[in-house]
Amino acid sequence: MFSAALLGGIPALGIGLAMGLYKKFRLAMEPIVAATYPIPKSAIFPLLMLIFGLGEESKIAVVAIGVFYPIVVNTAAGVLQIDKVYRDVGHNFRASKLQTFRTIALPGAMPMIMTGINLAVGMALMLLAVAEMLGAKSGLGYLIWNSWQTFNVEPMYVGLITIAILGVLASFVIKEIERLIVPWRNH
Repeated sequence: MFSAALLGGIPALGIGLAMGLYKKFRLAMEPIVAATYPIPKSAIFPLLMLIFGLGEESKIAVVAIGVFYPIVVNTAAGVLQIDKVYRDVGHNFRASKLQTFRTIALPGAMPMIMTGINLAVGMALMLLAVAEMLGAKSGLGYLIWNSWQTFNVEPMYVGLITIAILGVLASFVIKEIERLIVPWRNH
């Protein structure tokens, strides 16, 4: 799941920052994001299985796609909510595009980026469970689906509770990372 999160999250971060910084890029990308975001990621999983096969690659692809959207939307929103005075100061001091990105856009958007990452991890857990239900012979999603098919309810609850615990642990880890890298945010 970590590799899928990176595969979807890193491009989302870059695209979201660019959408926030460059109006023309945002105007070009917003319709694409708006059109593709509502498509259920679990509904495209069979297509991904046709493309990538029944192995791990199709699960990684569906999780990467699912992780992409909360991060790109929150990152762009985070950059857009930065007070204009900070951009003006960078412009007045002739900050390069890289300096503007590194010292204004990224730190200013970081609270929203972390919110997007937190949402993306929840989405990743959901999609991983769905992918295992549809195209795996092991995993928590498979355990839940198999338990339902055989009317063996106890393992189903074990799978659901395990996913819930993983979600809580992931959220806790993300909050701790956020506390370290975004110390100015009120918690």
